[in-house]
Amino acid sequence: MAYVINDDCIACGACVGSCPVEAISEADGKYVIDADACIECGACADDCPVGAPQQA
Repeated sequence: MAYVINDDCIACGACVGSCPVEAISEADGKYVIDADACIECGACADDCPVGAPQQA
């Protein structure tokens, strides 16, 4: 299942640079993951300081 970014997100942007398929973008001050583009690699979760990206 694709990853999603939960409400723990502090909008630091650490996840954006780690996504190899550029599936993460900012929308209204929060980061979101495009489920269709996500390859479920977990790189975003590994780089997030608060563990906001989680598998859906």
